[in-house]
Amino acid sequence: MSDRPRYDITEQPCIPVRVHGRHEALSLREVLLRAHEIEDLAVPVPPAQSGLLRVLAAIAARLTGLDDPELSARQWTARRRALLQEPAGFDPLRVEDYLSRYVWDLFDTVRPWWQDPALTAQCTKRAGANKVAFGRPSGHNLAWLSAHRDSAPVPLPCDEALWHLVAQHYYGAASRCSTRTVGELSSADGTAGPLRSTVSFHPLAATLYESLLAGLPKYLGDGQDTPDRCPWEQDAPPDPLRPAEPVTWLGGLLTGRSRHALLLVPTPDGSAVADAYLTWGTQHPRLEATDPYLVIHTDTSKDAEQRRSPRQADADRAVWRELDALLLAGDESPTVQRPQVFDTLNDLPEPLRSTLRVWVCGFDQDGKTRNRTWYTALTPPVWTWAQDNDPAAARRMASCRQEAEQVAALLTKVAGQAWRQTTSPSGRIRGGSAWARTARAHYWPRAQTTFWRLQDDREAEARPAFVRDAVAALRQATAPTLRQHRRAGPALARAVAALHTDPNRTTSRSSGRKAPRA
Repeated sequence: MSDRPRYDITEQPCIPVRVHGRHEALSLREVLLRAHEIEDLAVPVPPAQSGLLRVLAAIAARLTGLDDPELSARQWTARRRALLQEPAGFDPLRVEDYLSRYVWDLFDTVRPWWQDPALTAQCTKRAGANKVAFGRPSGHNLAWLSAHRDSAPVPLPCDEALWHLVAQHYYGAASRCSTRTVGELSSADGTAGPLRSTVSFHPLAATLYESLLAGLPKYLGDGQDTPDRCPWEQDAPPDPLRPAEPVTWLGGLLTGRSRHALLLVPTPDGSAVADAYLTWGTQHPRLEATDPYLVIHTDTSKDAEQRRSPRQADADRAVWRELDALLLAGDESPTVQRPQVFDTLNDLPEPLRSTLRVWVCGFDQDGKTRNRTWYTALTPPVWTWAQDNDPAAARRMASCRQEAEQVAALLTKVAGQAWRQTTSPSGRIRGGSAWARTARAHYWPRAQTTFWRLQDDREAEARPAFVRDAVAALRQATAPTLRQHRRAGPALARAVAALHTDPNRTTSRSSGRKAPRA
């Protein structure tokens, strides 16, 4: 028997979960067999959890037959509803059969899970374990988030290495990487992962089993000319010189669009990852596909190839500001498309549908290399307010959110003007405003409370309510310096008057009548 290091994720407790309010670490096999008992995943690295949910969704489709492109929409819906009534979760025989077909060992010498062993010969040097682990500094980067450094690298525990391996496939950077030479092609330029800088929205039910089934998009294609396979289901790692197979269904859509290639190097005893290769996986254009967990924006002013783009993650943006994008049907908002998985939620049984929440995962990054922060949020059960169920509620949420955004933009403008009028009467000072930044920070928590109050009182006017929040925020932001600058009082008064001005009100110029005094 070989003494080589092994770490089989179907045997090792590598996936943290929450079961009956307790946290446990389970193997992939246990996660699938106990999915009907598990409340949710509890991975400490949210981008890895978002990626694992996609991996598990693809596997769930395989185990249930919901990946069959021959099923009609009616048959698919009926099958999913029947599966949701199954108290025992996934069929254990199907689970064992699926797991037995593929290699799940992170350190297998021939087919390590979701890795490419050819990198040992194709790369000139290793990247280091720190390069793979989000949050650790690598190269000449400063140690902002941890005390790790490349001069004295600390091995990465195997379970954590799995999390970061998954996260790199989805959120990896576009930057210089280890030089990889394949045939005549030699390059050290990588491109960004398919989810980089995005925010994902995952339906969350009472159990992981229900969440995975609720989060499956319905097949809408015209046929499958090429096999739909996940990376670990293929006979060999993807050939970097060949274009990837077109995305036809869940395997390729959820797991087959990585732009990176990785290989973990274990410690001699296999207890941790001592080093790693991280480089480009393909130099071909991105596959045409829409991730079903992303909000998609359409900008008709751009070229056809650049019109559609996913909503960018922003750690400063509260989740309630995303709700209308989730709840409005596509025909209600031609420029915003809600995640595709939400289009099938009305087909779920009513008890499940009415309690469904949304787990939100955003990774605030730039398009290249910088990682700002990741964040998560959990909404209350909001699907009863969706356009499909309560059009008035959905429109009310959308209009309130739009009014809040418009008032926030006006607050930023008038606070900046007041700051410049206070510090530079000539108006020559340009740039950011301390008042504007502070006022926004005070405004949005107030606006969130007002937003939810307006949902309970649909007769109340939204704009005046948000204006009151903006005025209170501006006064709070300027209070510390109001007595220090003699011009601050008049500037503040003008800013408050501007906030109270309704841009939709008919002016004297358009109506021919004198405008009322403020």
